[in-house]
Amino acid sequence: MGFIVVDELARKWGVRDWHKKGEARYALDRSHDAILVEPQSYMNLSGRPVQSIATFYKVPPQRILVVVDDLDLPFGTLRMRADGSSGGHNGLKSLIDVFGQGFPRLRIGIGRGHDPDAIDRVLGNFSETESKELPSIVERAVEGVETWLTAGVTAAMNRVNAKV
Repeated sequence: MGFIVVDELARKWGVRDWHKKGEARYALDRSHDAILVEPQSYMNLSGRPVQSIATFYKVPPQRILVVVDDLDLPFGTLRMRADGSSGGHNGLKSLIDVFGQGFPRLRIGIGRGHDPDAIDRVLGNFSETESKELPSIVERAVEGVETWLTAGVTAAMNRVNAKV
């Protein structure tokens, strides 16, 4: 889900020039004062690639918004927080190991679905019904990211965390 949202931001903003640095794929968008980053490592090692970009561009942790999927949230639920624990998410654990807990995150619920194995759910395809709902979920997530960029984490939390 994180890459889906980042790719939609890039599409919406007209970002076409992607670069590679170590284990990170990234693009600069000066009009939004943003760097879009997609770690190319294993998810549970996401901290290193994000750290390499953040260090190079001197971005402090509180200015890094991490977008991740969340098995424990119902499908389509969005939850933004200013900081916090990993909640058992291995990608967030890796980022916390590097940056501490002081970075905002946007969790996008994918639910547990019908797959008994979490790996199958995370790496598998969405159902036909879920696929139909995906564009509106991604649109809400993109709006949350843009609100975070322009108005800060509290405004973004108020927008994103509201029940739909």
